[in-house]
Parts: sequence; structure tokens; C-alpha cells
Amino acid sequence: MSKVDKDTSPEAAQQDIVRLKLSQSPVPDIELQGLPVFAPGWVWLAGAGPGDPGLLTLHAVNALKQADKVVYDALVSEDILSLVKPEAELLYAGKRGGKPSWNQQDITDKLIELAGQGHRVLRLKGGDPFVFGRGGEEAQALVAAQVPFRVIPGISAGVGGLGYAGIPVTHRDVNHAVTFVTGHLAGKHENELLDWHAIAKASPVIVIYMAMSRLAVIADLLMAAGRAGDEPVAIVTHATTPNQRVVTGRLAEAAQMAKQHRLEPPSIIVIGGVVDLASTLAWFGSLESAD
Repeated sequence: MSKVDKDTSPEAAQQDIVRLKLSQSPVPDIELQGLPVFAPGWVWLAGAGPGDPGLLTLHAVNALKQADKVVYDALVSEDILSLVKPEAELLYAGKRGGKPSWNQQDITDKLIELAGQGHRVLRLKGGDPFVFGRGGEEAQALVAAQVPFRVIPGISAGVGGLGYAGIPVTHRDVNHAVTFVTGHLAGKHENELLDWHAIAKASPVIVIYMAMSRLAVIADLLMAAGRAGDEPVAIVTHATTPNQRVVTGRLAEAAQMAKQHRLEPPSIIVIGGVVDLASTLAWFGSLESAD
């Protein structure tokens, strides 16, 4: 991974940023005591984090090591799936816009069916299952079917992904509040599902999931509510993975910036003053400016 271009002018003096290299050899197994036993007939709803296998929780690794069936989403990497036991069955349940995929009812039905057959069923989602991951709906279905379950939280991309981009979601000198929203339905309904005016007024920093196709609409809604067109914005793609890219610019040009730099999902968008911190705190992947 390359270094950020270094400005040697006195006013820009800062610590040189050295990119981390990825290991090609596995870390030796670590024996851990006190982790729960994955009993047959149970479903564990687990978050796999934003992409980097090192961000898995110990509970998630423990689940991967014991599961008989793993029902996983599109954002779960092969490196993470390689942690399963050899006899485990992997079932892909990823959703991608416009492509054939399981619907939510298919997924919940499969979880209930597999648990009813006495399998240890791991439902593995990117990020955190309860942060725009529909994990709450799946848990409700399991309760209705009287299937025992546990929840294993994961690191959400809106926190961990921005951390890898050098963008703190909160900073004492910048913001004391942050709002997390999903943007995939912005502008698609006559009665807008989110109160963008209230969000624009109340939150100094806004983190938006699943919004790449609606970025122009969202920028217009926020600016119409009073956000400045020159407010800093960053788009983080493939967060925490070797393909991570971070592009910074201004709110009014966000959609054009995404198109110009050929940015694609999965992406996290952050709007607010914390974006400016990436120029000094970026430590992983590439950092580009649209200015």
C-alpha cells in the first residue's frame, strides 16, 4: 500500500504515514477459555465486522469454529469464511440490487428449518446484525418459531470503516453528536421516510449507509435544509479491506465526485467537520481529494 503524498512545507509538517502490510501467513491458533458452547438447534446471529478479519470478535470466531451451517451475506470475505470447520456447509444469502438473491422470508425460513434439523446455525452478516442488517427481524422470526438464539454484535462499518479512513465519528473539538442513517430509499417515496430537514439541523456529523445511488438526491435534500454546499464529505469504499479507498470533497459535488472517481458500493458516506481530520489521521488504504 502506498504512502499519502507528503507535503514538506513547514505549515503542513506532520508525521509521515506508513501503510500497514498484510501478512500472508496465518496467526497461530490461540486457545481461549470461557467462550460459550454452540448447542445443536440454536441460531447465532453474528456480525462479521466491516471486512478486515482482524475485526472479528472472539465470540464470532468461536461461532465460526463450531457452526454446522453458515448462512452468510455478500460482505463476508473468504478469509473470514476460511475459519469454519472443514465439514461446515456455507450457504450464500447475499443481496445485491438488481441481481437474483434470497429474499428476507427465504432467509428466515432457512434459519428456522436448519435449526429444526438440529444444526448449529450461524447467521453471519457484515458489520453488526442490528445496524441496518435486519438482524432484529430475523430474531423476531426465531422467537415466533421458538428457536433459541443469541446475538453476537459486530463492528459496524460506520464506526470501524471510518476509523480505518482516519475519520473519527466524534471529536471533542468538532461534534458532540452523530447520526447514522440508511439512504437507499431517499427520494423514492412521495412521503420521504426520513426527516432530512431535522437531520440536517440537529446533527453536525451524518454517516450514511447504502446511499451511493441516491447521493445526488441526499445532497440536495440536506442543502435545501440548510447544510452548506462546501461542507466536507468523504466516501469510503471497501472499508478496512486491501481495496479501501477514501475520497474527500464537498457536499455539493458529492455525486459528481463518486462518478469521477468510479466509486462503487459497498461504501460509507460521512458529512461534517470530522472529514477534515482524514488529511492528518489517514493510516490505511488510499486517500484522495476531489478538490
